[in-house]
Amino acid sequence: MTGQPVDLLRKVSLFNRLPEADLAKLAGHLRARQYRKNTMLFHKDQPGDTLYVVESGHIRIFLPTATGEELTVDVAGPGDVVGELALLDGRPRSASAQTVEETAVQVLSREDFLQYLTAAPRLAAALLELLSTRLRQITEYAESLAFLDIHGRVAWALLQLAGRHGVDHQGLEIDFDMTQTELASMVGATRERVNRALASFRIQGLIELRGRKIALLDTEKLRQRIY
Repeated sequence: MTGQPVDLLRKVSLFNRLPEADLAKLAGHLRARQYRKNTMLFHKDQPGDTLYVVESGHIRIFLPTATGEELTVDVAGPGDVVGELALLDGRPRSASAQTVEETAVQVLSREDFLQYLTAAPRLAAALLELLSTRLRQITEYAESLAFLDIHGRVAWALLQLAGRHGVDHQGLEIDFDMTQTELASMVGATRERVNRALASFRIQGLIELRGRKIALLDTEKLRQRIY
């Protein structure tokens, strides 16, 4: 683990507005879990009674399709929360979640979450902001699939991932391993088409492929490729 639960909560936008006393109480209800790479945390349509707070590692959120394919809609990293929708309405999970790498989380039960939600107006306000952000992300994602060509979609996805999970390392490097198949599942395209788009960006000097990591070398020109 990277630290004490209360230290983690201070870094999470959903909880960092709470007074220290409330953070300490909430931290007392968290339970630490560690998962290996490619572990399924939950499946779409399963009952949802747990909130995951990511401490280290990354979690892929995806929708399984009727043909057995997967559409990745988000990747959560340290400081993000996963599974908040099912906690609010008590309905089954709206998507599936799987670890991208070895991942450490703190989990909070629906009962404890709702107890604090009703007692803490600041938490309710932060939750509304989180849900608004989620809605905006989903809207932008849907627009990218509907209106952009494959190069635009790949550029958009890389910028989104680097913006949230990028580290400054001779370029803006996306901080987790990602295969071209996994990237293809984010942009709704075949691996071959994604491969051609990445090759084009690499030749133009916009990105660098470092094994299973991708570094963005010129984010401005990559952004221009979206439009």
